[in-house]
Amino acid sequence: MAGEELVELKFRLTDGTDIGPSKYSPTTTVASLKEKILAQWPQDKENCPNTIQDVKLINGGKILENNSTVADCSLLVGELPGGVITMHVVLRLPLSNKSNGNRRHSCIPAVVFSVSEALQKQKTCNKT
Repeated sequence: MAGEELVELKFRLTDGTDIGPSKYSPTTTVASLKEKILAQWPQDKENCPNTIQDVKLINGGKILENNSTVADCSLLVGELPGGVITMHVVLRLPLSNKSNGNRRHSCIPAVVFSVSEALQKQKTCNKT
């Protein structure tokens, strides 16, 4: 789409490291973002997602649906124009129960800041 303004996103992992930032079209789906995260996942991490179902993206305190677009997600927070939007990554990895072979899922927790805390941190970081 001509004249479409790209949105700059980075993805914060639970250990505080980031993937990105990279620029995306506002029409990019959350499922596509998850695929990019899988492709760029650091190989030295202990827990590694295998599918997009293992990855949950959080923006503005809300878990994003796979069919949502970047434009939908940026409206949730009302980010400042030209700023980088940080989305938090939470993994939902299957755990194997070795005694009976059953698999169950467990979420690896992530620290999610409120929007005002995130904006304050951004202002503080930009001053230094």
